[in-house]
Amino acid sequence: MISSELKIEDVHNRLVEGILGFFNANGRSKAVIGLSGGIDSAVVAVLAVKALGKENVHALLMPSEFSTLHSIQDAVDMADNLDIEYHIIPISTIFKKFMKELQPIFGRDNQWNVAEEHLQTRIRGTLLMAYANKFNALLLNTTNKSELSVGYGTLYGDLSGALMVLGDLYKSEVYEMADYINSISPLIPKSTMTKAPSDELRYEQKDNDFLPDYSYLDPLLHALNEEEKGFEELAVAGYDRELLTKITSLRERSKIKLLQAPPLLNISSKPLVHESKYLL
Repeated sequence: MISSELKIEDVHNRLVEGILGFFNANGRSKAVIGLSGGIDSAVVAVLAVKALGKENVHALLMPSEFSTLHSIQDAVDMADNLDIEYHIIPISTIFKKFMKELQPIFGRDNQWNVAEEHLQTRIRGTLLMAYANKFNALLLNTTNKSELSVGYGTLYGDLSGALMVLGDLYKSEVYEMADYINSISPLIPKSTMTKAPSDELRYEQKDNDFLPDYSYLDPLLHALNEEEKGFEELAVAGYDRELLTKITSLRERSKIKLLQAPPLLNISSKPLVHESKYLL
């Protein structure tokens, strides 16, 4: 763990207990999750099954034209390993319909940008919430603290949910959690553990197109968030000034998203959201 406040086993147990407590407090037993083939949704799925039972966890797999075959297969393998029910709902046709209706506004010469990327995550969020409403389930959010720190998420899309399970764990800590889970039982596919993180919202997209490697980013974010170190102190410590400027700017711009983020299971002394959203 980047923070030495808790051991990974303790964090695992607190998250499982936190999910169960949240569902009991809200009179619900069923959860729905968007299973992408990535590490975050895989870890949340495992924790949900341990808390609620496999019969109470349902996954939606929502590939787009940008989803790779191995990501889809990883998501299927993950669901099979947990023995949970899932449905595959391709979103390409839905996305193209949206784009057709938006053409009079965007124009025939529309240039692709974040609007098209966010639209895909919002389509997925809508499908997940439709399932949640229809079957009296709660949507589990899979955003981690690294993404939350820099606003790497879509309001009303992948930031949607009743509960943010990993919102107080940095990405590298999510990998540590996955290692711990697999040390008990090999549930998370090896390819999910080893492939480069990506939202797959455009061709060949990778997280490090936008962010530095998490092995570098997470200690920096910890220094900014938990240790409350300033720009100059970190620059003197050896961090690149251009990168520091970018990350501090992203953190400032992410505040509006933190205001609208779901409540989270806090395991550190300094979660990013307001204390009214702490659940542990």
